[in-house]
Amino acid sequence: MEIYNTAGTCSRQIIFRVDGENRISDVKFIGGCSGNLQGIAKLVDGQNIDDVIAKLKGIVCRSGTSCPDQLARALIRYKEKKAGATDGQTAKQ
Repeated sequence: MEIYNTAGTCSRQIIFRVDGENRISDVKFIGGCSGNLQGIAKLVDGQNIDDVIAKLKGIVCRSGTSCPDQLARALIRYKEKKAGATDGQTAKQ
């Protein structure tokens, strides 16, 4: 389970999972517009992480971001963290 603290949106946090095939599941937004965010969570469920980033990155609501944009940022951070862990494992071998 991944947890991302949002910035500049009504939602405060995004919780999600990514499986071994880079598919997103169990997305939950804490705070924000409940109905809209439940809809986003259902729409991205089972989707490839890169496809979701491409669709949601850059959507603006206020403060230069939005809840969908924050989800894209959370997924980008997840990928960077995962790549760093992979690089670290490669370096140890």
